[in-house]
Amino acid sequence: MTAGTRKAAQAALAAEHAAVYGYGVVGGRVADGRRAEAAAAYHAHRARRDALQRTVRGLGGEPVAAQAAYALPFAVPDPAAAVRLAALLEDRVADVYSDLVRAAEGPLRREAADALREAAVRAVRWRGSGVPFPGLAERTADGSGATAGSEAKAGSGVRNGTGATH
Repeated sequence: MTAGTRKAAQAALAAEHAAVYGYGVVGGRVADGRRAEAAAAYHAHRARRDALQRTVRGLGGEPVAAQAAYALPFAVPDPAAAVRLAALLEDRVADVYSDLVRAAEGPLRREAADALREAAVRAVRWRGSGVPFPGLAERTADGSGATAGSEAKAGSGVRNGTGATH
């Protein structure tokens, strides 16, 4: 595998770290009726994170560590904001997995495609609607490249205390 594959896997791992953190917030603010959905997403992202740590090691890299805390992209004072955050987290995870699909081959490519699909499905469930090409901001219907999660890759706006984007 190439250095590009390792870099894309590290970016996906960083996004999973941010998603796990973000779902901790979502779970604390989401309405009772959606708490099980938030818990399921949290556990799914933890499992993907753990698998990616093994993948990065297998590619000869040292897995990027989770930050102690991440700055959220907006305040999450209520259940509606928690739902928006969950959808945004899924958009951002799908975004980085699209890069891993492009960079990887074989089983890793399939795993990345599965993760992209799962994130896109969860985003639709949270948002109530989908985007034309999940993870591919440059392929929106209007050609503008603007989607809810297209600000940047790997959890843009979710920052650690040093200001580094993850």
